[in-house]
Amino acid sequence: MGLLQGLSYNLRGLSLGLKTPKLLLLGLIRFAAVIFITVLAVGFIVAYHLQLVDLVWSKPASLWLVWLWHLVAWLLVLLLTGVAAIVAYLAAQILFSVLIMDHMSRITEKMVSGRVQAPAHVNIIRQFGYLIGQEIPRAVIPVLLTLALMLLAWTTPLGPFVTIILAITAAVFLAWDATDLTPARRMVPFKKRALFFRQTLLFHLGFGLLFLIPFFNILFLAYAPVGATLYYVEARDEALRGMKGRGA
Repeated sequence: MGLLQGLSYNLRGLSLGLKTPKLLLLGLIRFAAVIFITVLAVGFIVAYHLQLVDLVWSKPASLWLVWLWHLVAWLLVLLLTGVAAIVAYLAAQILFSVLIMDHMSRITEKMVSGRVQAPAHVNIIRQFGYLIGQEIPRAVIPVLLTLALMLLAWTTPLGPFVTIILAITAAVFLAWDATDLTPARRMVPFKKRALFFRQTLLFHLGFGLLFLIPFFNILFLAYAPVGATLYYVEARDEALRGMKGRGA
């Protein structure tokens, strides 16, 4: 149930984002920013890939080994391209995308519930600073874990198995990056948010599966805050109200 629910909310978020002018514009800005930074990083790697492979293995004089050297060069390009895409996404997130994501989340929450819940005593500048600070454990740690798993996959016989684990890990953490926006804005302590994440791993896997589709994943990532906010407001807030009602 959680898996299908995650898929459903991601698709609902994309649909609502494309139909709402403000969300559509913000999503396109975020989409373009990630693409721009990624293209710059990948372009640098492709332009200097021969110099980069020379650092690892100098071009051999033997014609029998030159073809292997070129194969290694392009394999290194593929490897560094994957790393560059991850780093570019991370850089875009920390530098400015989290602000765009939060604004998209606010618009969605107001559309669904009629208001935006946030601590009254905290000004908007401090809130944005807090959100950027929360992006560090939410994005940096998963990225480091992903890079470690990639290294394990490439250097051990467990490659195929580790690749599957890597894909699942990336999907789950990318989903959490979106679903954590609303509680982070409400200043919910990180430990409570991490507990909520652990309790809903199947939902986050379902939500993040669409992020594994090549090329289309950037589009789904651009509008992920919309579906994630829908889920938190509709499912999480309703559950908490139900618990309070039973307590009363």
